[in-house]
Amino acid sequence: MKRIFFVLLGIALSFFSLHSQEKQSPFSFALELSSKYMWRGIEYGTAPVAFPMLSYSYKGFSAYALGAYAINGSHQEVDLGLSYSHEKFTFGLSDYYYPSAVGEKDSYFLLSNRTTGHSVEAYLTLTPFKVPLWLTLSTYVFGADKKLNGGQAFSSYAEAGYTHAFDDNNALSLAVGANLNKGFYTDYEKGFNVVNITLKYTTSFTFGKFKLPVSASYILNPYKEKSYFTFSFYFNF
Repeated sequence: MKRIFFVLLGIALSFFSLHSQEKQSPFSFALELSSKYMWRGIEYGTAPVAFPMLSYSYKGFSAYALGAYAINGSHQEVDLGLSYSHEKFTFGLSDYYYPSAVGEKDSYFLLSNRTTGHSVEAYLTLTPFKVPLWLTLSTYVFGADKKLNGGQAFSSYAEAGYTHAFDDNNALSLAVGANLNKGFYTDYEKGFNVVNITLKYTTSFTFGKFKLPVSASYILNPYKEKSYFTFSFYFNF
């Protein structure tokens, strides 16, 4: 299965070399290849993963469709999202769906709150200061995010982060995130806990006139007492 990962990488590099000029279209396609899928301190799957994404942007509004596919089949995901950005804030809604986790009887179009495999999250991101500091607050408002007794859990998460840019090509960021209630970040058992500390370095490999963005991340989940190191390539078309 590892061969598939390197085949995807070769194909992506070939396409990347063909797209040397920026496009003015409101549509864009991106592909991330990562050594492991990590999100807010939580591990998804056990193998390298591909994230294809199609997005549309117009006057502050954005919409996207994102997939996540581990090369060994240990994780699959389909996400849809809408957001609006204005000056120092972004508000959005994201729908997360996991085909590999909800069983054969589940249907993508099964939308009853009691039985759906979808999870809808609302989030607000603020960049209120002149320094490159961001604040994010999010909560699940609909779907499969349920307490142990079957009630809606409203799992909530808050994150603060800071990015230091050394130059136009190199940056280091630090993010600290915590769950705010008994949500899925702590398996619906504990309240406030720090669940995500991520130190991320981004740079680019240069191939003549072309640049290949890459990143390396060290991730610590104090609640689960787990740590990870990941590496990612990014392709924008």
